[in-house]
Amino acid sequence: MLDREGFRPNVGIVLLNQRNQVFWGKRIRTHSWQFPQGGIDRGESPEQAMFRELHEEVGLLPEHVRIVARTRDWLRYEVPDRFIRRDARGHYKGQKQIWYLLQLVAQDWQLNLRATNHPEFDAWRWNDYWVPLDVVVEFKRGVYELALTELARFLPRPEQRNRYLRGGVRMRERGDGTAVPAPITHSGPDTAPGGIELPPGASLSGGLRSPLFPRSGS
Repeated sequence: MLDREGFRPNVGIVLLNQRNQVFWGKRIRTHSWQFPQGGIDRGESPEQAMFRELHEEVGLLPEHVRIVARTRDWLRYEVPDRFIRRDARGHYKGQKQIWYLLQLVAQDWQLNLRATNHPEFDAWRWNDYWVPLDVVVEFKRGVYELALTELARFLPRPEQRNRYLRGGVRMRERGDGTAVPAPITHSGPDTAPGGIELPPGASLSGGLRSPLFPRSGS
């Protein structure tokens, strides 16, 4: 199914985990990495095609994800002649895509690259959102950049509580339910400010003497 300009309707999927990392799949028997994507069949809406491709390529069902956003318009790329079947040359030009940003609400183990008899990927990993475009087939790179740029503003914000925990600050809850940093306390010789347990061999006496807590000026 081609449009009047010779582009086949297609969907692309950016799948996030809870850390805003993206599913990054290695195309079977190649060294190229890409996002899940696939054509829209006649009679399908882009969303229906997206859920079908999601299951066919990574084994997930609609209840395993949450739709965060999608691109407003079609994003197009042309396919070089050497990648086009001989019988399609002259009328097939490339792909036009609607991209979806999804968040995984299931567990990693529910991803399945062998959900069908025609797998697209033979390996996968979680990657930082701004994927390395040099491992994407060259003619798709421009669309990847456009899609990631448009969808980036919809990335879920990490919970504020997590920022304090990563910084080693414990939280307490106020009467109105708001989480605030707990007062700094020293609970013993093996505990750093904020209640952080020191590594073996570290001591608070005479200042912190751990590689994790260098003395000021050291």
